Amino acid sequence: MSATGTTRSKSQNLSPTQPVVRLLMVCLGNICRSPTAHGVMEKLITARGLQDLIEVDSAGTGNYHIGESPDSRAAAAAQNRGYDLSSKQARQVTAEDFIAFDHIIAMDNSNLDILRGGCPAEHQHKLKLLLEFSNAGCREVPDPYWSGQDGFELVLNLVEDACGALLDSVAADIRGR
Repeated sequence: MSATGTTRSKSQNLSPTQPVVRLLMVCLGNICRSPTAHGVMEKLITARGLQDLIEVDSAGTGNYHIGESPDSRAAAAAQNRGYDLSSKQARQVTAEDFIAFDHIIAMDNSNLDILRGGCPAEHQHKLKLLLEFSNAGCREVPDPYWSGQDGFELVLNLVEDACGALLDSVAADIRGR
């Protein structure tokens, strides 16, 4: 994993009494699945008025696409459903991410295993699969990179379902504080 990262988005008008919960969406290259999950979650957070309490970012376990925009097919599929990925830029997971983020959400078991291998023991509890928050009947968000448009639509279907449930869980935790 790289020690280099990009600037993360910052919530504005943070409540002085409520700490921000930080979510990190992770796939391999940070150009298809994780920026899609990032964009979907960002819109859900804003729609629920939680942008002062929850931040989301995305990263990849690999260094293949650092600095690149999301895959054009992922961006187009997302745009067709009202999600804007244009501000996303690929970066690699850093050692600091394990400390800085409260929830580190992998798209598949392969990336979860890579995260587990680099994550200090005291932060392992933060690592989860996105589809643990879904009733879709599968555990992994498949990589659409080598698929056709149907693959990107499937990713969106899975991500929309799971992000809604993940946000419900995080919001409930915030209310329970």
